[in-house]
Amino acid sequence: MEANESLLNRITIVPGLMAGKPTIRGMRFTVSDVLELLASGMKTEDILEQHPILEKEDIQAALLYASLKLKNTVIIHAA
Repeated sequence: MEANESLLNRITIVPGLMAGKPTIRGMRFTVSDVLELLASGMKTEDILEQHPILEKEDIQAALLYASLKLKNTVIIHAA
């Protein structure tokens, strides 16, 4: 659990920065940016190479944050 907390500390929400979206370590790189790169098929190593400001733990943190948010989300299907 301590490792998860350490990762989640990398996710910051700063009012006025990126419209208050969750970002990586207070930078102008959002959690959703990381997720979109992964969803496009990029491997962690490729992301880190193209975006040297990021660290491997930042990508892990983005995935953990998204996972935890989904666990706490209720989806209502309209009929």
